[in-house]
Amino acid sequence: MTQPQLTQAIHDKSSFLCIGLDVDLDKIPPHLLQQEDPIFAFNKAIIDATHHLAVAYKPNTAFYESYGTKGWQALEKTIDYLNQNYPEVFTIADAKRGDIGNTSTRYAKAFFEHMGFDALTIAPYMGRDSVEPFLAFEDKFVILLALTSNPGAFDFQVSEAGQNLFEQVLETAQTYKNHERLMFVVGATKTEYLARVRAVAPDSFLLVPGVGAQGGSLQEVCDHALNDQVGILVNSSRGIIYASQGEDFAQAAAAEALKLQQQMHTILQGRLE
Repeated sequence: MTQPQLTQAIHDKSSFLCIGLDVDLDKIPPHLLQQEDPIFAFNKAIIDATHHLAVAYKPNTAFYESYGTKGWQALEKTIDYLNQNYPEVFTIADAKRGDIGNTSTRYAKAFFEHMGFDALTIAPYMGRDSVEPFLAFEDKFVILLALTSNPGAFDFQVSEAGQNLFEQVLETAQTYKNHERLMFVVGATKTEYLARVRAVAPDSFLLVPGVGAQGGSLQEVCDHALNDQVGILVNSSRGIIYASQGEDFAQAAAAEALKLQQQMHTILQGRLE
């Protein structure tokens, strides 16, 4: 998928919602545990109920890897299902990879070529030669960790003296080859820094986790992060996919997704007035 196609999908659905598919077998409806593949059964139902409201889905690979071979197979079935049935949806592998160059290339081949994801989250700590191999894949995107939503982000990403590390990441990454394929993770719980993010990366897409269960404000995120091309994907995981543990779980998820989509619609309409 290209960035113009993603932007068009945002306008078509009046939504910049990304749904995190972080599947925990202890939290899904108990009746699904009788299925041959309960993880995929859960994901398929959520996707079918919400695809008209979301422009992106983001499986966190740890939730699949923790179940071994069966979990990884469920992830592959999920991305295959999305690509075959909803090709207009942007798909993100939230794997937070990052390693020396030849290893990065192998990670990129696994997620971009073998599995067919549109984007992959990457940790920037090892620098240029660990990130550029991911950027070599045409029409694929690297979502670099910049300012994350967890409390520990303040350990390194924000500095009381001198330049913040997240600002250095944003600036330096834009000197990388094929940097136009970069997006950045910026947490919704760090809205006081969003203006600084936009000052350094005015045109980049931002993936914004932390709205919903983590307490981030959609309106505050939009006030500081929207650009002329919209330029953001707001992720919600637990608040949507675990809205119910009953047999109505997919409908409940759709209802929660609709609430966010309607807020997004109102915000986008307000920008056009």
